Amino acid sequence: MLTGSQHKTLSFIRDYMGAHGYSPSLSDIAKGLGLKSRGVVHRNVHALAEAGFIELVPGRQRNIQLKNKHDQSSVPLLGQIAAGQPIEAIEDKEQVDVSQELTGENRYALKVKGESMIDAGILDGDIVIIRSQQNAQNGDIVVALIDQNEATLKRYMRIDNEHIQLSPENIEMEPMTYHQSRVAIQGVLVGQFRTYN
Repeated sequence: MLTGSQHKTLSFIRDYMGAHGYSPSLSDIAKGLGLKSRGVVHRNVHALAEAGFIELVPGRQRNIQLKNKHDQSSVPLLGQIAAGQPIEAIEDKEQVDVSQELTGENRYALKVKGESMIDAGILDGDIVIIRSQQNAQNGDIVVALIDQNEATLKRYMRIDNEHIQLSPENIEMEPMTYHQSRVAIQGVLVGQFRTYN
């Protein structure tokens, strides 16, 4: 059983890694939790390691690695995402192994189908890693759900207070403009990978 302080430390580590993509230092944890003593943080971190919630990797400055009952190096593969004409998003139940920097509680993977993002180096069959969030900055590559039915991977641009442009990264394809009420942002691209046979 974890103490309240250990629970707070674990939650902070998870949130920090989800936001930054790398582990916090002991100073980061102390500052984030409002603790003056790094000794308390050190004891909590080692208790979490002994309990199997984290692993401390030797020889690294930021040496905390999250562990859980499931495979640490995987995120759920939720289905396919259109990179051409939007297609219906269908949930699958698979796992995709990725490096620690791309995993986190708010990450998921999608398999790209289509060629509308090839000029951004995102090819048909690639796996993209998405950070789940409902907002985006101009220029982000996003997962956008159109009319609550069709999901697509496109570059996001807010044109004005009411309209959003979703642009392909393919010179042979035209941008699509929608009223903001038709578009729901479901996440932002944080990484991708592909395999070669």
